[in-house]
Amino acid sequence: MLFAATALLTVINASASVVDKTMKAAGLDVQYKVVLPDGYDPARSYPAILAFGGGPQTMNTVDAILNRNLQAEAERRGYIVVAPAAPGGELFFEGGARIFPAFLDTILKDYHITDGKFHIAGVSNGGIAAFHVAAANPKYFLSVTSFPGYLWEPSEKKLLALTKMCIYMYVGENDEYRWHEEMKREVEFLGAHGTVARYTVEKGQPHRIETLAGDKAGRLFEGFEATRQGCSH
Repeated sequence: MLFAATALLTVINASASVVDKTMKAAGLDVQYKVVLPDGYDPARSYPAILAFGGGPQTMNTVDAILNRNLQAEAERRGYIVVAPAAPGGELFFEGGARIFPAFLDTILKDYHITDGKFHIAGVSNGGIAAFHVAAANPKYFLSVTSFPGYLWEPSEKKLLALTKMCIYMYVGENDEYRWHEEMKREVEFLGAHGTVARYTVEKGQPHRIETLAGDKAGRLFEGFEATRQGCSH
């Protein structure tokens, strides 16, 4: 019986690293998942990532970005990841963006986030959302990472709001969509304003970039960790 109880506890602890949660923010019901690092201690502070899935930004796409790109490395490296689904199907670079900053303020109350700031990252529509949300709420973010993604309806004002963050943009060499030109233009603008901004073309890759997934996902975290050296040059 003792062995069985111990085994059960181990299973519970192993599955507890990803928590399904809901909250109300700006009057909207928001579903989200939180990845907690190995050995999580609620009394400690941790670096954190706000993550957005692609496509319709449903819970299925939340699962995809966590499983392919973020969960394993976050658990190993000691990061919290918070990944919301678009409330009511309103994408996060459209009406869904109005949950911010209330959503972030609640997360900061629930978890000890280092310096009260997040990295923000997303894939495809999630990358667009990451730039949109960061530009509208710059005081909450250390870096923006898209794979791929760019600023929705860019303007000088929006781009200047990003200049205190580190910017990392990745795009597949064979991406069939028109990501390359806009991403490169935005990186050049930010770099000219003294921002650490990187634009990386992933050789031989399509829209769904495999060179940043699975055991190669550590490359994304190298960017997050590089922000400790500062985001201006």
